[in-house]
Amino acid sequence: MADKTSVAVLGTGIMGTAMARNLARAGLDVRAWNRTRARAEPLASDGVHVTDTPAQAVDGAEVILTMLLDGPAVLDALRQAAPELTAGALWLQMSTVGTEAFPPLADFARQHRLLLVDAPVLGTKAPAEKGELTILAAGPRDARERAEEIFGIVGRGTQWVGDDATGGAASRLKIVVNSWVLTLIGGAGEALALAKGLDVDPRDFLAAVAGGPLDPPYLGMKAQLILADDYPASFTVSAARKDARLIAEAAEEAGVRMDMAAAVAERLRRAQELGHGEKDGAAAYFASFDD
Repeated sequence: MADKTSVAVLGTGIMGTAMARNLARAGLDVRAWNRTRARAEPLASDGVHVTDTPAQAVDGAEVILTMLLDGPAVLDALRQAAPELTAGALWLQMSTVGTEAFPPLADFARQHRLLLVDAPVLGTKAPAEKGELTILAAGPRDARERAEEIFGIVGRGTQWVGDDATGGAASRLKIVVNSWVLTLIGGAGEALALAKGLDVDPRDFLAAVAGGPLDPPYLGMKAQLILADDYPASFTVSAARKDARLIAEAAEEAGVRMDMAAAVAERLRRAQELGHGEKDGAAAYFASFDD
């Protein structure tokens, strides 16, 4: 990457900020845009050029990386950027957008002759900061070498699941993975809430399952936040609720009934309405109580 590949990062939330910072530290020419500019400003100290508009960010960029809330947000940013897009630019669409929102993004790529790679990620704040995300990717083989140059900086490995990005194969896989993530978050919170209700020391519960098949790492991670009553944002309740909506939409479209997913979505709704929306998803624990 010694030729200073130019990358436009659209969206500097928890994940986008870490990605932009790692790309700049690797020596790339990085421009970043965020709807709320103040959230992007700290990146200037890492050598990132912070822009006022998506169009300024993509002007002349060889690679466009989108890491925004959802499909409509991605499409809105790209439409704003359209006048300055370069035909043939590589578009790494790394946001979690679900299945219904993906076709308009693929259409946009075709209309503007962008080389699209569908590439949502697995991981939260800490792995993003360390450049250890797992990337799920689908895209043409002639784009993979260029894409892997970026993926190798922001992630620890890429799972390619198809050659045609326009079918959204990687985004569909991400929805399946996220359904499991939300099941783990919901289950961990409910188990610890039940322990409290039954006057069981939650550490006894954790000790009972420790080291066995009932002890996934995610249980310990989320349980520690609940036990410490401290919920630093990594994958927030509000973001998890958005993903729960995407899972429900995808399941309905596929004709699949998702009873547990619906229950977790309801827990996330209650937790957000109780004021825990910007806390880590483990704070869905509070949905088990009236206040």
